Amino acid sequence: MEFRVLGPVEVRRDGRRVAFSGAKLHTVLAALLVAREEVISDERLCRLLWGWAPPATVSAQLYTYVSRLRKILGDDVLIDRRPPGYAMSIGNATLDLTEFEKLALGGREALIAEDFEKAGELLRGALARWNGLPFANATEYLADAEAPRLTEARAVTLEHRIAADLALGRHEQLTGELTGLVAEFPLRERIRCQLMTALCRSGRQADAIHLYHHGRAVLADELGVNPGEELQATYRALLEGTLDRQPRPAAVVAGTRREAPERTAGAPAMLPPDTVDFTGREPELDLLCRALAPDGQGSGRPRRVLVTGMAGLGKTALAVHAAHRCQRHFPDGQLYADLRAPDGTPRHPTRVLRRLLRALAPADEVPVTEDQDQLVRLYRERTRGRQLLIVLDNASGAAQLGPLLPNTPEPAVLVTGRTALPTVAGAHTVALAPLAPRDSLELLSAAAGPARVAAAPGAASAIVEHCAGLPLALRIVGTRIAARPHSTPDRLARRLADPVTRLRELHSGDLDVHTSLLPSWRALDPEVRAVFPALAALGPQPFPAADAAMSLSLPEAEAERLLEALADAALLEVSGADEWGQPCYLFHPLVRLFALSLAEGAAPDCGPAARTEHNRRLTHRP
Repeated sequence: MEFRVLGPVEVRRDGRRVAFSGAKLHTVLAALLVAREEVISDERLCRLLWGWAPPATVSAQLYTYVSRLRKILGDDVLIDRRPPGYAMSIGNATLDLTEFEKLALGGREALIAEDFEKAGELLRGALARWNGLPFANATEYLADAEAPRLTEARAVTLEHRIAADLALGRHEQLTGELTGLVAEFPLRERIRCQLMTALCRSGRQADAIHLYHHGRAVLADELGVNPGEELQATYRALLEGTLDRQPRPAAVVAGTRREAPERTAGAPAMLPPDTVDFTGREPELDLLCRALAPDGQGSGRPRRVLVTGMAGLGKTALAVHAAHRCQRHFPDGQLYADLRAPDGTPRHPTRVLRRLLRALAPADEVPVTEDQDQLVRLYRERTRGRQLLIVLDNASGAAQLGPLLPNTPEPAVLVTGRTALPTVAGAHTVALAPLAPRDSLELLSAAAGPARVAAAPGAASAIVEHCAGLPLALRIVGTRIAARPHSTPDRLARRLADPVTRLRELHSGDLDVHTSLLPSWRALDPEVRAVFPALAALGPQPFPAADAAMSLSLPEAEAERLLEALADAALLEVSGADEWGQPCYLFHPLVRLFALSLAEGAAPDCGPAARTEHNRRLTHRP
């Protein structure tokens, strides 16, 4: 069986196309294929199918599409339900995207080894796998999310194939092709360099000079930047009369390999200190490190990684730990910005840009201006072509994040936020879940001390249960146990057992579970904020929109809209479906206690002690 996505999405069996129709079905298949056997969440599938206006029957429709695919593809392909989504294994079948990447990688390696004939053959084979615009018969949402990186990879492979042909002296045959490519990609400087080289070697120096000045004007008008180092070097060589020489191998594949890079002098190092006793999250950490590391293929795909999850799940700790582990890949430095102010409000992008620019250059070179567009242009110019890791922590939305993203593939970006962000569509997304009991116990032991936890196994198990897999809560309890060496954990376990006092106990110094949830609550629309406590009164079990509608005296569609808003704010989880295929929703136990604490108008930002008396009224809540 053969799968194709580099053009219309197709399935071929024994050389003949398998007939099935519908953009939605092609989208689900393509999304599963591009995920490469990793789980793609229901939420992401929903966005790729319907954008930001999904129908009320999302879960049922996803189930239907997956069932149809299973029937069409048969036993040769395995589609598994793996919460929070699906994963597909294609077994011995082939995927044109995988073949393209293998051939492109082999071609680049041959180019580096100066085997230009082999390089040209492999790279032409890679390009032959293309059959039009990627995902041509899928939804526009999938095409917008995934096609740009694939077309970028194709363009880079095309550049390398042309480099191999130039090295073999085929400049006259390339001139026409390159002229068309410069018209198609006026901002791709390497293609312009290659046409300048071909023109010069064909005795057309004046045309090559004109081509440079035209490119310089285009870059200034479109991006507000000067030509990059490679284009300027090509122009200097043209003026010096050295451009007609055969290129050196390193210049042929500029940017495809960087041997054991050393740290650049004066490179920014803004990462917060690593968590010394970081525990668990090994699968997520491995995925982050693989996604951030250079692929060695020069594919031109921007490295964007998003870590999502509710407050207190350890998104920042995981991101910072992964960033420290990957430092060797970023010799030009690491940038870090917390996009949330101490009071929980989002920071304005202009303020963040100034801080990042001061780390990239002397402070006197950062203009004193409120013109965000000017700061964005300067920021993208200074990050352009540099092997930087940019960690953007606590992102609140696309409007805040968009100006902070570089516009070239060399810098890698690691973003944390409570929900999926369309600005980083196509990114590797790591959706954190609460820790499993075993990992929770390990984190508690690391924070409290292994001996203290081992001496009270019953209390430790109870604490793990009451913290419900929330790393922030476990670290708070561990810190409190460690700070009281002459007190056993049993007393604290008993206090946590009472839901009335539990949130008050989950407080130590600056760490507080209640306070960590406040920004998510404050960011809700007033109508959603109003129903939040009432929904928590439905109980600790999963519930469908129909139950919420009955409790709130609202139409079911309106209730589901409010529930989805809470899920988007990471204050509610989507937990499977009921017997009619309708999605069910579930409160994390500590989020539910937080919501109940707001039920009768308690001040949401009062201190832990002041909240206790109000919480006592909730003892008999369901």
